Amino acid sequence: MKYQPINSDLFIKNRKNFVAEMKPKSIAFFNSNDIYPISADSTMPFEQHRDIFYLSGVDQEESVLILFPDCHNENLREVLFVRETNDHIAVWEGAKLTKEAAFETSGIKTVYWLQDLEKVLFEMSTYADTFYINTNEHYRASVETETREDRFTKWLLAKYPAHSVAKSSPILHRLRSVKDSIELDLMQKACNITEKGIRRILGFIKPGVWEYEIEAELLHEFVRNRSKGFAYSPIIASGNSANVLHYMENNQECKSGDLILLDVAAEYANYKSDLTRTFPVSGKFSERQKAVYNAVNHVKKEATKLLVPGTLWKEYHVEVGDIMTSELLKLGLLDKADVQNEDKNWPAYKKYFMHGTSHHIGLDTHDYGLLHEQMQANMVFTVEPGIYIPKEGFGIRLEDDVVIQEKGAPFNLMGNIPIEADEIEEIMLG
Repeated sequence: MKYQPINSDLFIKNRKNFVAEMKPKSIAFFNSNDIYPISADSTMPFEQHRDIFYLSGVDQEESVLILFPDCHNENLREVLFVRETNDHIAVWEGAKLTKEAAFETSGIKTVYWLQDLEKVLFEMSTYADTFYINTNEHYRASVETETREDRFTKWLLAKYPAHSVAKSSPILHRLRSVKDSIELDLMQKACNITEKGIRRILGFIKPGVWEYEIEAELLHEFVRNRSKGFAYSPIIASGNSANVLHYMENNQECKSGDLILLDVAAEYANYKSDLTRTFPVSGKFSERQKAVYNAVNHVKKEATKLLVPGTLWKEYHVEVGDIMTSELLKLGLLDKADVQNEDKNWPAYKKYFMHGTSHHIGLDTHDYGLLHEQMQANMVFTVEPGIYIPKEGFGIRLEDDVVIQEKGAPFNLMGNIPIEADEIEEIMLG
């Protein structure tokens, strides 16, 4: 891995918190992701399943974590299974975790090779009444591929049909949404790497540069700072392309007078950052562009103030919508009749700001969290308002990642990344 070792205290604490929520005499199972094929002998880069990483720190394929806190055999209360390594694998694929390294990473004392799983599980299952299976129940999930976790669950329930079944997902959604101090440090690292990338391109963007050249500059800076690269597919959208919310072609020339919207950020140690900035290609905003830019920035600042303990996600978005409506009226994009006659299910402001303002972020860009529950301290949210005006040939979105505090304003993990219009112009023209 490119990242520095993570203190195993994080994973020990995460497991302790998880098993505290389990039913008596129950076992929970967590699998690594597959390495997904492309064609021939080509594969996609490996990405670990976030849940087994969250609970163990293990970041390689063919790994299984089993938690059985009530097991009569103390050695089987936490068991990690990893792929057996050897000299041949080390030559062709690189070193894999030894049992000793798996313990150092996870803090789990009982480590077996994966080939022993069925034998060990049989012993464990005789003492258990309930199996916790790990299903993907994220509100944005839309999965057609059968995962390794899915295959394991299918095998497990067929092999042991007499056991009751419970779900890990509700427990993980609640636990993962509130970040440990070690996690916050890792997320800050991802944001710091993102800052380095942004400062690199501020001196690079100019008329005639191509979007993919900016992408290359960012990737260079991210990787040289121990990131795997982009936390998600980068959006580098100049001109009217900024009005396509998930524009990813990044293949157009940046032209004088245009704005360029960059929704780009680095990951670090599987933790994500999520940033959006909008810059003038020529280094200076037009009067109209700056007016809209400052309106978006104002909405972002006001929305950030609302992210405090006790806030409900749904009510928060209604309040942000009211703030955005006021700014759109000032810009002349809406008039009072538009607001008076609006459909309450799709308010007038949605014509120019059609997406949500905030989402949980952590190990996933759209991280786990129970949106019907009140916000708590140490949850991390994005704040990302935007105004999109296809008729005027530009769109503006601004986004930072903020940590909810027990008291006071949220802490902005991206507070050092330039955002004020005047500062951006000064840097780009300087």
